[in-house]
Amino acid sequence: MQAKSFVGKYRALSLAIGLCALFTAGQVSANGAIGDHVNDLKAHIGSYSEEVSWLVAKYGEVVDTYEKNGVKGTDTNVMVEHWEEVDFHSAIETNYVPVYANIWQGIFGVKQAIEAGAPISKVRAEQVKLNQALWQGLGAVKLAAQFQEKGLLAKVQTTEAEPTTMPETLDDIKHRLDRVVAKYAEKLPEAATNIVHDTYLHRFEGVEGALIEQDAALVEDLEKDFNVTLPQALDGKTSVDDVRKVVEAMQAKLDKAKTLLMDAEKKRKDVF
Repeated sequence: MQAKSFVGKYRALSLAIGLCALFTAGQVSANGAIGDHVNDLKAHIGSYSEEVSWLVAKYGEVVDTYEKNGVKGTDTNVMVEHWEEVDFHSAIETNYVPVYANIWQGIFGVKQAIEAGAPISKVRAEQVKLNQALWQGLGAVKLAAQFQEKGLLAKVQTTEAEPTTMPETLDDIKHRLDRVVAKYAEKLPEAATNIVHDTYLHRFEGVEGALIEQDAALVEDLEKDFNVTLPQALDGKTSVDDVRKVVEAMQAKLDKAKTLLMDAEKKRKDVF
């Protein structure tokens, strides 16, 4: 039953990452130092697979220790340490941010359940979610490796490239909003809020003038999202899932904005 469930989720993930790769190629950047392995994913799939298996085993050990020794006898801090020491961490971060956020959410789901002294059944349920996110992440990286080998993914840059067109800018905004969810899942609400403010000032304000001409109400709605709705959701108390819902609603509006701008550009070209 679990295998069938994973296959279904993997197929859906494959479609999503395929679309994501096409839209975000050339726009991906990472926080902090990353290794050259992220630009040669295929050669490192074996090591990524080993790392995921290692992580699953290590997290299993933490849960087993909790079941045996209780809260005081369990060090949950090693969960974050394990995640940050593997190369797979940057491989998924630079290629599919939504699953990267899910992994962080899974880690803290287990960690906080243990620290709250939750029943072992609850902790095991959180462990299952974490394991699923890790394996989904590996599936995403494998698919990204295929795109990379075919030349469909741009080389990962450690410094961010500026988008050159308004549609590219809107795609970049959507990717930045994915990073907001990821940072919030890392328990870094201030960093997430800073991304929101920076994205509004250095990305959205650059396209809102042209967009107002097409749909002023949509611009007003997005301005409220950037300056009120999303910052309020990043209060450190809201769940990651609820923050994700706000972001997904904003991304749907950005898709509408992109369509409006592209249609307007097409009409302009037809006229001339």
